[in-house]
Amino acid sequence: MKTLFGSIFLLFFSFTLWAQQQPLKNSNYYELRIYTAHPGKLQDLVSRFENHTRFLFEKAGMENIAYFLPTDPNENKLYYILGYPDVPSRDQMWQKFLNDPDWKKAYEESRKNGPLVQSIQEIYMVPAPGLNEKAISGTSGIFQLRTYTCFDNKLPDLEKRFRDHTQDLFAKQGLINYPYFQTVEKDGSQPKLVYLLGHADRAQFDQAFENFRNDPEWIKARDESEANGKIVEKVDAVFLKTLPFSPIK
Repeated sequence: MKTLFGSIFLLFFSFTLWAQQQPLKNSNYYELRIYTAHPGKLQDLVSRFENHTRFLFEKAGMENIAYFLPTDPNENKLYYILGYPDVPSRDQMWQKFLNDPDWKKAYEESRKNGPLVQSIQEIYMVPAPGLNEKAISGTSGIFQLRTYTCFDNKLPDLEKRFRDHTQDLFAKQGLINYPYFQTVEKDGSQPKLVYLLGHADRAQFDQAFENFRNDPEWIKARDESEANGKIVEKVDAVFLKTLPFSPIK
């Protein structure tokens, strides 16, 4: 009996880990949402998500991908990523969610002492081609959300460099590659590359990233890829930590 129980537990654990390591298998369209909370309301907002919102998202058909808070205490924000089957489904699911009586009740009860959300930023995304083929190699205590703005027509060059070199060179230094996305720009402009990179803690992340930057293999790959001109115009980065209920860890 103990052996059977142990086998069942191991199977369940393995499936749970597999599901966590395959975060872009169930959706085709994604949304990064950044909520700026009113002063003193961030914890109330997190509690609403933990106790109500995330379950009601699932009820409406959305996929919870990840939930984060910035490590900077001055950043009064909640970051999260949702997945949808496609663009039309996204709008239909949100209407279903917003019209759900359970959501309306939770929303009004959470606002008895004032509104929680000051502003919302929405970033629409699709999986970056060829950059999500490998399973996530572990869990992390710290994440960095990185957004690359490329010079005109250079995004394919950047993605090729990541496929051929950068991802493996990150892993060489112990950095964990998480999902990679292309933004969907409503004005038709060139997409940005957005991805998550992780490590055990901030000190190890900083050291690993510095080792990556000084790696002769990286320097060679970077220089060869830029033979016809610079690729990346700007990089924006923010350190995040997952909330306990985040599917991605």
